[in-house]
Amino acid sequence: MNKEYEPDWDQAVVQNHVAPVAKQQPAGVKQIVTIRLDVDMLEWFKAAGPGYQTRINQVLREHMDAQRAAEAAGN
Repeated sequence: MNKEYEPDWDQAVVQNHVAPVAKQQPAGVKQIVTIRLDVDMLEWFKAAGPGYQTRINQVLREHMDAQRAAEAAGN
């Protein structure tokens, strides 16, 4: 975890796993999260050098865009 990040444990947690399409944040707005990844997958991303978090984000974004396009095509 980021050593500079200090979580505020006194704040209530909002559990909303799927953001509504109408309330999307612009691309590039980042939020600090904790995510558990398979060790081999994380090592593979890190082996490509600095920027592994950006690469993981890009892969997730491409998957999200593909899913949204598939949903839109089905409607």
